[in-house]
Amino acid sequence: MARIAGVDLPRNKRGVIGLTYIYGIGRTVSSMILERAGISEDVKVEAWTDDNVKDITTIINEDVKVEGQLRSEVQMNIKRLMHIGWLQRSQIQKKVFL
Repeated sequence: MARIAGVDLPRNKRGVIGLTYIYGIGRTVSSMILERAGISEDVKVEAWTDDNVKDITTIINEDVKVEGQLRSEVQMNIKRLMHIGWLQRSQIQKKVFL
């Protein structure tokens, strides 16, 4: 089983779908990653070699924010917006215009 970014990818899925199990990677980004790694989207995860997994891991670490790094950034953005009162103002504006 391939383990990338701390996530065990399902073996019986196509590569483009398997990568979407990682938080922060959707279909478009997974297609881009596999294209850059030179792997067909139709190849199942169980058919990937160790070199393929290493290439994919390198690409993800260099170019994409995933898992913990992305979650912490989202939480910091929410806290920042709450601190400046954006969430409260947006809720008040919705009530005023209704």
